[in-house]
Amino acid sequence: MSSQDDDAAREAGENEVALAVGDVQDAGRFRLDLTTGRWWWSDEIYAMHGFERGEVVPSTEVLIAHKHPDDRTQVDHVLRGAQQSGEPFSAVHRIIDADDRTRTIAIVGQGLRDESGEVTRITGYFIDLTGAQSRSTQEQATAAIEAAAASRGSIEQAKGIVMAVLGGDADAAFEVLREASNARNQRLRAVAAELVSDVAQRAPDAGALTVEELVQVLGSAADRPGPADRS
Repeated sequence: MSSQDDDAAREAGENEVALAVGDVQDAGRFRLDLTTGRWWWSDEIYAMHGFERGEVVPSTEVLIAHKHPDDRTQVDHVLRGAQQSGEPFSAVHRIIDADDRTRTIAIVGQGLRDESGEVTRITGYFIDLTGAQSRSTQEQATAAIEAAAASRGSIEQAKGIVMAVLGGDADAAFEVLREASNARNQRLRAVAAELVSDVAQRAPDAGALTVEELVQVLGSAADRPGPADRS
């Protein structure tokens, strides 16, 4: 690959990320230890529920109490299913925060197994869709996250993660994944699966995935050699 090609690839990658970033959505990380029943929330999840850290102890009871009455059964079913299967899951639902405001929230996560194969932890993200730039953006984000639950597809789940971090729509998220796939000369599904796995394995105190960390996980055209550069 020539230096001109390198420059063109770098510029294209930077322009694509810039177009996709938009306004970053609020996203927070959670962890549930199934052996103790204890939850850990990042500061963003406290804020989504109208609290500051230390004002409330996160628990399943607190979580369910703040769900919209019409959505509590759905969320309880999703969480129970995740505890039993450990499979990736997602759900879009409403919560009522401490100030009596209704928010639209997506939860995306999966179970983690110990050496014996038992599901011992659930980890993932809460994504606040309330402040989406437009109704179409919110609807596309919702559709992508719900598709992950229906298909268990790594690509759909990865799109949800990219949309949460960058704040773009489903098409922009797919283009970010496609660019990473082309730059790394890997199948898009493999790139998506790597992103989902990386998010699931993050330390609970690492906080929400940042734009810089997302780019690092996915790689960029400037950082990865093209097929002609490989020996």
